[in-house]
Amino acid sequence: MKIRYFADTDTVHIFFSQKIPVETRDLDENILLDLDEDGQLCSMTIEHAKERVGIPEIDYQQIAA
Repeated sequence: MKIRYFADTDTVHIFFSQKIPVETRDLDENILLDLDEDGQLCSMTIEHAKERVGIPEIDYQQIAA
């Protein structure tokens, strides 16, 4: 998974897989979901990220299995 934040547009793009999206659906006016050919979520775009997801306070931790 990759997370990219674009400060100039206050947008977060989260990549869940490397598959190519074939369809984009609006979850709401600020969240877009990209689906692959099997209808599986492959990425998500969040606009107005500072107010929606707390950018830049995101904390990432990897938990051992």
